[in-house]
Amino acid sequence: MNDEVSWFKSSYSDDQGGDCLEVAYACREPGCGRDSVRVRDSKLGSRSPQLRLPADAWARFVAYTRS
Repeated sequence: MNDEVSWFKSSYSDDQGGDCLEVAYACREPGCGRDSVRVRDSKLGSRSPQLRLPADAWARFVAYTRS
């Protein structure tokens, strides 16, 4: 998982970045949609292990946490 992706975190996160996750959308080939989502610990940044999830599973998780 060394290919470049754009990481982002919640706008509710403070400037210290503690206790946050960063998320990046990834796809298998150029021009594709959002096939998967990567999640990592914001405190570790690029040194963090990454969890890769199907995009639909991530969408269900986010919907559940917002309900």
